[in-house]
Amino acid sequence: MKTEITERIKSPTPKFFKRIRTIGLTLGAVGGALLTAPITLPATVVTLAGYLATAGIVASAISTVAKEDNS
Repeated sequence: MKTEITERIKSPTPKFFKRIRTIGLTLGAVGGALLTAPITLPATVVTLAGYLATAGIVASAISTVAKEDNS
């Protein structure tokens, strides 16, 4: 099981999932920047930033382990 995950991470990522990974990293960075902003933000913005960071991290992680089907 562990070897399968390692092989999936090392295998080539399809172009579509590379784009998803980039978008996810951007969302995570924006969310993280808002969460760590040195100014006081409204609760709605802080909540939205948490959701952005979480969605970005999950999208990046999932798209990283996607691989091309060579069947």
